[in-house]
Amino acid sequence: MHSLSRSLIAALLLSATFIMPAGAETTRLTFLLTNDIYRIDNDGPRGGFARLNAVVKAERAKGGNVIYAHAGDLISPSLLSGLDQGEHTIALTNLAPPDIFTPGNHEYDFGEAVFLKRMAEAKFPVFAANLRTAGGLPVDGIKDTELRTIGGLKIGFVGLTADDAQEKSSPGPGLVFADTFETALARAKDLKAEGADLIVAVAHADREVDMKLYQSGDFDIILSGDDHDLALLFDGNTVLAESMTEANYVTAIDVTVDVEEKDGKRSIAWWPDFRVIDTATVTPDPETQAQIDAYNAELDKDLNVAIGTTTEPLDSRKGTVRMREAAIGNLITDAIRATTGADAAILNGGGIRGNTQYAAGAEITRRDILTELPFGNRTVKLEVTGATIKSALENGVSDAANAAGRFPQVSGLIFTADLTQPPGQRVSAVTVGGRPLDLTATYTLATNDYMAKGGDGYTALVTAKPLLGARDGKLMANDVMVYITKQKTVAPKVEGRIILRM
Repeated sequence: MHSLSRSLIAALLLSATFIMPAGAETTRLTFLLTNDIYRIDNDGPRGGFARLNAVVKAERAKGGNVIYAHAGDLISPSLLSGLDQGEHTIALTNLAPPDIFTPGNHEYDFGEAVFLKRMAEAKFPVFAANLRTAGGLPVDGIKDTELRTIGGLKIGFVGLTADDAQEKSSPGPGLVFADTFETALARAKDLKAEGADLIVAVAHADREVDMKLYQSGDFDIILSGDDHDLALLFDGNTVLAESMTEANYVTAIDVTVDVEEKDGKRSIAWWPDFRVIDTATVTPDPETQAQIDAYNAELDKDLNVAIGTTTEPLDSRKGTVRMREAAIGNLITDAIRATTGADAAILNGGGIRGNTQYAAGAEITRRDILTELPFGNRTVKLEVTGATIKSALENGVSDAANAAGRFPQVSGLIFTADLTQPPGQRVSAVTVGGRPLDLTATYTLATNDYMAKGGDGYTALVTAKPLLGARDGKLMANDVMVYITKQKTVAPKVEGRIILRM
């Protein structure tokens, strides 16, 4: 029986050899994906540039066809980016350069000139099909699409930058962003007409846009950023992947592609295998780590200086500062209200970025504050009506369920928000200085220059009269450091400034 089984297997293999279609070829590809990296250090159990670069170098060292994609948010807001405007993150990425990069919204945090300078420093190709100059022209040095021949395959790549960058960041009027989805469909059609066997989109887009791309059927592989989570979808036709922030995980997609040429027609069959690489298992790349150590050495002397102590625990994790009143939000808004002498203060929770917990009794250092407030925003003081304050608060809680960065942290005011009501109709019982908000009265409001320009949807503030504008305002991080230094001991608590009903 054993001999018969072996003979049968041999016959089947021989038969398979004879029926293999003429002209059939198999190509294997590996797509690596990272996105949304905001810190350079490897001080946690996973993540950081040195571990990320180690993964990339190791995958490339295996040989084969490796395509490394970075789906955006690179030059900001690491700790150093407030000082060198992202120069160091480009340098670290250049040590293991991506094969395709598309800018995220944070690439525009320092304005158009810095964006263009950083992209010019990149030793990797930058793609953004939906980005144009104000005159409607492509941006120098940035590609829309590219058809690459890899292992006999024609692979079409399209890059899609964050089309909400005008709202989330500060690109200025010189850059114009077209709709991600509509641009993607048009460019996919072009690539198909050019003979692409596979079409790959690298996009910095929220999950709603991701799903529209996924369900369109016009793409084979979608590599995305922006949502800060680890996501993998595959329906038998299309892959959608996103890696978690900080390179905590790197997604690897191993694709086997069979190509058959028959009677002048070309047919493609492919299938993916997925590997989620936990960088807790990765030894940091020595070359990258040495550069990180050099950057940190420059900072340590000035930044590792205690400026005060908190008697209460502080929590700057995303799920706290973007979804509810946070003690650290109260500390920061109290600081800018005291600095400006304003009646009230509102700060977008997404501007607090440390993602850290501080124990009661912890010392607060300059490094801590710059880590929490890395964007280089300036404190401004506006003259506003009560109606403007209410509109600003409505915007702040309009997307609270999704932990949107617009969620308001406040000082000098108290309000209730019923999240079961439609956006725009959620805020009630607002008081300023202990008195009910008068929609027709005039108040002074402290905030940051980003929000004053309408960032994170705070368009109600755009027409407000500036009493202290961005030109004259100080760095908000400095205002907070001065406030804590003067207090020496701070005791911020969650005290009922924001009452949520759900």
